[in-house]
Formats: sequence, C-alpha cells, structure tokens
Amino acid sequence: MQRRTVVALAATVTAAGAAVAFTLPSMAGTNPSRRTAPQATGAVAPQLLAAMKRDLGLSTEEAEARVSRAAWASGVAAQLRGAAGDSYAGSWLGRDGTTLNIGITDAGLAGRVRAAGAVPRLVERSVGELDSAKKALDGEATRADRDLPGWYVDVAANKVVVQALPGDTDHALELAEDAGIPRDALKVVVTKRAPRPLADVIGAEPYFVNIGGGQARCSIGFAVQGGFVTAGHCGTEGVDTADRQNLDQGEVVASVFPGTADMGVVQITNGEDLQPFVNDFDGNALPVGGSTEAPVGAAVCRSGSTTGTFCGTILAKNQTVNYPEGAVTGLTRTDVCAEGGDSGGPWLSGDQAQGVTSGGSGDCRVGGETFFQPITEILETFDLTLITTGGSQGAAAAAAVPPAEATTAPPAEATAPPADDDAGQQQGGGHHRRG
Repeated sequence: MQRRTVVALAATVTAAGAAVAFTLPSMAGTNPSRRTAPQATGAVAPQLLAAMKRDLGLSTEEAEARVSRAAWASGVAAQLRGAAGDSYAGSWLGRDGTTLNIGITDAGLAGRVRAAGAVPRLVERSVGELDSAKKALDGEATRADRDLPGWYVDVAANKVVVQALPGDTDHALELAEDAGIPRDALKVVVTKRAPRPLADVIGAEPYFVNIGGGQARCSIGFAVQGGFVTAGHCGTEGVDTADRQNLDQGEVVASVFPGTADMGVVQITNGEDLQPFVNDFDGNALPVGGSTEAPVGAAVCRSGSTTGTFCGTILAKNQTVNYPEGAVTGLTRTDVCAEGGDSGGPWLSGDQAQGVTSGGSGDCRVGGETFFQPITEILETFDLTLITTGGSQGAAAAAAVPPAEATTAPPAEATAPPADDDAGQQQGGGHHRRG
C-alpha cells in the first residue's frame, strides 16, 4: 500500500471547549455563514445526544452514560489485551451499552479482568485465531464469492460469521470449508440485501469528483493537516475535486479501493479553512476531540450530506465486504442507516472520530446497515494528523475515569459466551461445490 503524506497547508486547530464561532467552508453542503456551536455536555455535543436519543431510544442521561462508558471501555480493553497476550479473545459492550465483556482463553486471567471492572468470558478461541480464520476466508475467496455480502469476526459469539443472501447458505458453508474453518467456529447469517458503495452520481451538494464519465457526489470525512479524509471509492489518485458550488477545491492524492481498505485523502488547493468539526446538517457543528477507537457494542453516530445525522451501534469489526467493484477488508459494521451521497462522511463516538462511511444496504426510511473505514488506519497509512479541538485525547485519559456502575454484576467465575440468538442465522448441512 502506497504511503503518501498530504502537504501541510494548515496548522492543527485548537479551541477552548466546543462553544466557538467559525465558518464551515470545508464541509460540503454547507452555506458559508458564521454560526456558534452550542456548548457540549462534557465531551458530547448536545446535537449528538439528541440524535442518540432519537435513534437509540435513550434518555439524555443514558446517552451520556453510553458515551462515557465506551470511552472508559476503550482504555480498559487496551490494557487487558496487553496483559492477556495470546489468551485475549476480544472485547465487547453488552446490549445495555455499559457492561464490558473481555474474552479470554485462560481462566487464570479472570481475576485480573474483574479487578479492572470488566466481566471475564471464558471462550475456546483467541482473537488471534479468529482473525487468522477470517484472513483464510479472504485468501480463499474468488470473484465467484462476491455473491456473498461478506464475513467478519464476532467476538461475542467467539466465531467467524459469513453472511449469505436468502437461498445461498450452502455457498457460505462451502467457502468456509475450503478455507479450513471448523463448523463449530462458524456462523452463517442470512441478510436480505447486498451492500453497495454510497457514492451518488447526481449533482447538488458536498463535494464532487469525476468517476466513470459522470460526476459523483460524496461527503467530506474529517479535516487533517492539508486537506480531508474520505472514502477511497470517491475518486482515484490524481482526480480533481470540486466544492458544493462546483468550484475547484483540491485533488485526490491517495486512494485505496477495493482491497485492503476504502480510504482516500483530498489535498485542499483553494485555501479553504480546515476545521475540527462535523456538520450535522441541522445548523450545528459537532466537535472532533480525538480518535480513540470505540469497542463493539458502543453507540456511534454518522453524518452525511444526503441524510444528515443518524446513530446506532457498532456490531462488528474487521469485516470483509463484497461490493460489486470487489472485496474490501477491515471495515466496521453498524446498524446505522445511510444513503447514496453519504459516502466518505464522518463517524463519531462522543467527540472521538471513528471512521468514514464506505457503503451498506437499505436506506433511512426502512433502515439498514452501514460499514465504515476506521480512521486510525487512514491516519497511520498516510502519516496524517487529525485536526482536533484539543478535547479528550486517547485511551489513557479515558481509562483514568472511574466507570459507571455496571448494570450486570461480574460473575464469580469466568463464564462462557452467550448462546447465539441471531434471528436470521441459518446453517445447513450439505456441501455443494462451487462451479
């Protein structure tokens, strides 16, 4: 993968708190106007709390607790992963959004997990073994396997999941068998829709690129020194970009899609100010304070130029997604809706950047699922510096905050993972070789 650094055109922006007046010229689909962002509650913008209340059915207090707990869980999980070594089997928040579960293959680590405030889950396979099994699927899959929507590691179930469209369960089982994955380490889940990238070839807002003889619309992700990050399918290297008024904006200087990622970088050349905020398309600016990665089960929100801001939950990480253009590995799966034109848009957990929109299925009328490219990989791959407000930074600070009391008391002994209860799960017994 080519490493490329964006020319630094702007210094990192810092601000005292979230209540600042600024212009958002770098946010596509926003009329240049000065607007004061309402004061955030702690590290969470009130507009983001409102979206979480709407989409997740939470009260203000519950939404604040979910964000705070996710930040704490990120730090604790990182510490326990280092302590557990090869016995670490992943981390995830329970359905209540507060109980941190830590998978371990060595029961002797249970006491250390409980002492950290988490619940130990004794499982058979380490996260390293699960990741290796998922990598085997990536290596075994051919073009014929693009009919399967994708596959990922489910740390809560301690299995590798292969998604299949209705009637295609046998295909999923065959691929897993060819990749050498034991049946007891596999779960096949039937999904109704195939994912697609969420670029939109119609003209009007955010920013535009020329793709395949037409003009595609995408959404800006996060500001970095010299430009912004976005989805890789929103333009190949060397392609010029235009702003919402169709004036020259910049150039795509890095792009990966399909393959190991769906990530791109645009270098700004028109002198636009780069701001550490996300537009919620309701007249507000959401602060970006850092890029600490939230765990599976955490609440997450995204913004896009087509649909605005919607929230949901992180369902899985390290998913391979089969788009019509090819497979993309390493994406994060959520139950948040999105539509065409939202591609490249930002994802936040509290004020922490999580990634940029890749693609998905469904829409924001009937619901669906959406995948995002993790921001940390983009920053590391291209040596970029995220522009932030100077808010909460990193897992170390989050881990120092005493966690809210878990709604589920830690068990006396390490317990097995919960039984699979996916309503859409199907597993057949026959094997029909792929033609």
